[in-house]
Amino acid sequence: MACTQPERYAIRRLEDGLFLAVQGTDQQVALVAEPGEAYLFHTHEAALRAALQLNSSGRGPVDVVKIEWEPTPGGVASAGVAEPASLRG
Repeated sequence: MACTQPERYAIRRLEDGLFLAVQGTDQQVALVAEPGEAYLFHTHEAALRAALQLNSSGRGPVDVVKIEWEPTPGGVASAGVAEPASLRG
């Protein structure tokens, strides 16, 4: 079943604004500049859990941002930052 909701959430580093992505066969965390290349969470709660875990383990500071995700007929999505979804509120 395809998900039709356009909202997604990504984790962004506060120090430089880069997004976190999961890349490679070993699924290493990488930094990317474009929100469409970031790992996109389907729920705010899942993104928040991951961000809090990264911050508590000393891998932050990071925050959660809402991404406007638009699927296209070819299966490729366009994405842009909608607003901070913030850990603080």
